[in-house]
Amino acid sequence: MLAIKRPSVLGTAVLLAWSAHAYADRLFDIDTYLAMKSVSSITVSPDGEYLAYTQSHRDLEKDTWQSAVWMKPTAGGEPVRMSAAGTGAWSPKWSPDNRYLAVLSDRKDGRTQVWLLDRRGGDAQLLTEFKQGVRSYEWSPDGTRMLLLVKDPSPADLDEEKRPNPRPWVVDRLQFKRDYVGYLDNRRTHVHVIDIADRNTHQVTSGDFDDGQPIWSPDGKHIVFVSNRTDWPDTNRNTDLWRIDVSQDNPQPEQLTSARYADSNPVFSPDGRRIAYTSNVSDGLPVYAIPQLSILDAGTGESQLVESLAEMQVWGLRFSADGRSIFAMAEYRGEQQLVRVDVESGATERVIAGENVVREFDVSRNGQVYAVVSRPQSTAEIFSIDERGLQRFSAINRDLMAGITTGAVEKHTFQVEDGTDIDTFVVFPPGYEDGKRYPGVLHIHGGPWGQWDWRFNFVSQLFAAQGYVVIMPNFRGSWGYGQAFTDALVGKWGDIDYRDSMDAMDFAIEKGWVDGDRMAVYGWSWGGFLTNHVITKTDRYKAAISGASETLVVANYGHDEWQRLWAEEPGLPWLEGNRELWDKVSPFYSLDKVTTPTLVVGGEHDWNMPILNSEQLYLVLRRRGVPTQLVVYPGQGHSLSVPSYERDLYERYLDWFDKYLIE
Repeated sequence: MLAIKRPSVLGTAVLLAWSAHAYADRLFDIDTYLAMKSVSSITVSPDGEYLAYTQSHRDLEKDTWQSAVWMKPTAGGEPVRMSAAGTGAWSPKWSPDNRYLAVLSDRKDGRTQVWLLDRRGGDAQLLTEFKQGVRSYEWSPDGTRMLLLVKDPSPADLDEEKRPNPRPWVVDRLQFKRDYVGYLDNRRTHVHVIDIADRNTHQVTSGDFDDGQPIWSPDGKHIVFVSNRTDWPDTNRNTDLWRIDVSQDNPQPEQLTSARYADSNPVFSPDGRRIAYTSNVSDGLPVYAIPQLSILDAGTGESQLVESLAEMQVWGLRFSADGRSIFAMAEYRGEQQLVRVDVESGATERVIAGENVVREFDVSRNGQVYAVVSRPQSTAEIFSIDERGLQRFSAINRDLMAGITTGAVEKHTFQVEDGTDIDTFVVFPPGYEDGKRYPGVLHIHGGPWGQWDWRFNFVSQLFAAQGYVVIMPNFRGSWGYGQAFTDALVGKWGDIDYRDSMDAMDFAIEKGWVDGDRMAVYGWSWGGFLTNHVITKTDRYKAAISGASETLVVANYGHDEWQRLWAEEPGLPWLEGNRELWDKVSPFYSLDKVTTPTLVVGGEHDWNMPILNSEQLYLVLRRRGVPTQLVVYPGQGHSLSVPSYERDLYERYLDWFDKYLIE
């Protein structure tokens, strides 16, 4: 085995430090992961001379995340930090005249506000002063105004004095919970406009609706936003595009789209004649519908789907400066591409594809593309594109990763019994030897409406560094393979996705990569849910890790955030005929068959997959004498945001699998 024997999670700090030092200069490890920085929110200045971005890292001393805004000349040179040290800042956006760089920051009193950084120098200027803070913002085309997305204030926001205890939650809406938020009340999110010169603000949308994704028309007279303004918006996914004339007094919103599912993510063409957006078009259940590229003629009101990207999930839309093309990110068969669509013909060009995962991008006025790209064996960095292809623009993690050897990544396709082609990614241990079988880990993705792709997968690389071959299948239900492939999961949770995943492991055994007698299974979210199904259906796996999972599915109704999904599938549980499907897809009723040692983990305040699921799973296994352990992370939602908790989690992962597959 390539793995060095690790000390127990409960071992001393000295042993942990020695273990990290022993292989940190050659194999990817937890310390390296925690030291990694991330880059996001890239934006090129109007004159094309600078690129601003958010850089984030874990502050291990304070045990939290920190973020700052940086700027780098596009012609080359060292990056410069724009936001003050010791303060958090993110989401930079240039003023149209190049003078200001606006950012979001909570530096004053913990409330997120818009701040202005003058490129001529001086301290940051506070622009907004909402007691409830600001969600997002957009400069007007002439730079004199800014639209703001602001949630209505709560009584606590308006309290002048601190109360010893919080007010009670008063709920009378259907959607009353949200992960990372908790209980919801009747406060809604609306669009406001602020005048930059005098700081005066006024609210331009209102009502018992949530408004989002607002954008300016090129002439600055209109704002287009996304809202579900049906009679009972908490019961459906029918968001539409709406337009409001802010040049008038007391304007009323005008509905622009009317598809029965979600229309969202609007962006104007430079001449204002078209609006590109995504439309979830499907004849099936709305939760499975794939958001596809559509173009609205702002004059006639007619919309048309772009056929060349039919059934491909797209987002992050941008028009070229001349309005002839639309740039977008698209998922396609295990790739996350940057594509360019000709507006007139619909012809599509793959600008960045293959073993490059585009996480976001921006395009300068002269057509220069910048993108945040992740690769199988390297973390995300900023790249530019020229005639030679991708050129590295940033080196945020270069020094950190310079001495690290990571596992090779391959994508393979196999055919299941009914003739369907299934893709699986395979991460091999560093120093992998052909002809030698290794212990294998089935790593199941979440969603299920997502896909594994070519991005750097730190969890799989951690497993690979310990000597495991990691199998990552895109089972049916995954996006990226067309609507029929996604819809195949309808009514078959824990069935068809289970069979595809088992076939992926059999494929890996057949190829000679994996030792079928030494296999483990791990997943988070839907991956945890499917892991629970795996251990009830087979004893082939020597160990399992179930993260943020579901167990007794019906127990989640009225407790998690998914009331809308449950009404769509499996259907309201008290209605005749529906309860049978609820029980069929629930692993709980088969836990008497489990013999696999299972580590059960989750966040205390997870309203996506509530911790009660993990508690139920653990209690049954513990009562039955199956080796198990329940680990709950205080105050955490569906993912962990505290670095020390992340360290603890991944150390437990490696120790659990080592114990049952290596010892």
